[in-house]
Amino acid sequence: MKLLDALAFQPGQRGHDLGLGAPHELLRAVVGVEGEVDLELELAPRPEYGLVHPLMGQTDEGARTFGGPNPLSVRVGVPSHVEGTTLRAGFTVAAGQTVGCSLRWAPPEDVVPDPTAPADVAERLEDVAEGWRSWADEHDVYEGPHRSLVRHSAMVLRGLTYRPTGAIVAAATTSLPEAVGGERNWDYRYAWIRDASLTMDALYVGACPDEAEEFVSFMTSSAGGGDRSLQIMYGVGGEHDLSERELTHLRGWRDSRPVRVGNGAWDQDQLDVYGELLGALHRYRERLGDLHPEIQRFVATLADAAARRWTEPDAGMWEVRGRPRHHVSSKVLCWVALDRAVQLADRLGEHARPDDWVQQRDAVREAILTRGWSEARQAYAQAFDSDELDAAALLMPLAGFLPADDPRMRSTIEAIERDLTDQGLVRRYRDGDGLEGREGAFLICSLWLVSCLARMGEVDRGQALFDRIAALANDVGLLSEEADPSTGELLGNVPQAFSHVGLITAARDLDEARERRS
Repeated sequence: MKLLDALAFQPGQRGHDLGLGAPHELLRAVVGVEGEVDLELELAPRPEYGLVHPLMGQTDEGARTFGGPNPLSVRVGVPSHVEGTTLRAGFTVAAGQTVGCSLRWAPPEDVVPDPTAPADVAERLEDVAEGWRSWADEHDVYEGPHRSLVRHSAMVLRGLTYRPTGAIVAAATTSLPEAVGGERNWDYRYAWIRDASLTMDALYVGACPDEAEEFVSFMTSSAGGGDRSLQIMYGVGGEHDLSERELTHLRGWRDSRPVRVGNGAWDQDQLDVYGELLGALHRYRERLGDLHPEIQRFVATLADAAARRWTEPDAGMWEVRGRPRHHVSSKVLCWVALDRAVQLADRLGEHARPDDWVQQRDAVREAILTRGWSEARQAYAQAFDSDELDAAALLMPLAGFLPADDPRMRSTIEAIERDLTDQGLVRRYRDGDGLEGREGAFLICSLWLVSCLARMGEVDRGQALFDRIAALANDVGLLSEEADPSTGELLGNVPQAFSHVGLITAARDLDEARERRS
């Protein structure tokens, strides 16, 4: 038996138009491959995270819900019946037989249109597949030996984009635990500036998408003034208030409590966002063309904020919920913000202040090189005047701050590989962060190590680690945020944009390292 699922597009939609006016419809086909399989279908809609049990009425080919905030309509290709608030069906699928069903959602103010007829589901699934193939073919710019992995990851990242606004979510789920049974359960269904900017950077390598303008429009409209109004994340519609709450009536996946909605980090100060956003804008500078005066002002405002604020402590890119510190990674990203602003200065009109930006760029660099270095660890540390290690230091060569073969940078990479890896996979840090339990190894950090090894000329070691990480993907090629180093079990929310970003950039770095070696 084979089971096929897809979110529908408008029929015949191809390439850049993919996702416009999506019908909010889930298609499913059960295909008999060999023998016979007895199956049961059960649909029990529970909107508002299980608080609402809507009324359900039988229709000719399925059912509709009534009441509650999320009306649904379902059609199935076998006889079904409604029991209270649940639709049920029992059926057998034999070899060569296909049973289709479709489920459609509509906003509360809309009438739910009929979903796709069961007999047409297989055809619609093929239309969706062809739509994805057309997008991938239009954006197929990577020709290296990891082409299939990069192409697949680029499509995953495109799938995490909310087409109406251009927002890119960090992951599609909430509260899948970083440690089974633990409390490290977060809601990632929002657009982090960090994750979205690095996603655009990776897509430039793997797909060179046409959505850069939409991303810039979303960020500029969401951020508003761009200075202290710049949050680290937004809702997919540009919402600012993402207040966190716990759903105490839910047990969580494998009893991992609490289940959370919203994310309490939304109002943290994280200075790295200036560098990540300006880095993405710089990457797409040719694609964006002449910058609109409002974009010019926005870019200059971000650079001015980095120049003024880099001396402040912050929560750091890992969003530790403790006292602010002078995180080295945040300083590096402030340097990136100022460096890229200087390179963009000739396109910023009257808003450009390159002399001021150069002065502050050089000042933050000197501070990192002196106060960020730990003599005890012979490595760049997690924070100024600290001896703690942080895998975020692996970003220094990737951001162009120092080459990977710089003696101090090489020593830092070796220290992280020696002291922060667990069976080859990289943990973010070792020291406590105020939460119970221990998280898994971070896949993005492990892939940063691949990139650093490649840039150091250690291509074979980098390739071996890359292959191990790629093999952790699930049966449909998706990576989560973390993995258990001992078992390889994926942990955290999935699919995780960050992990697929790291895979694309690591593949690129391995390819370039091979070219230099040959």
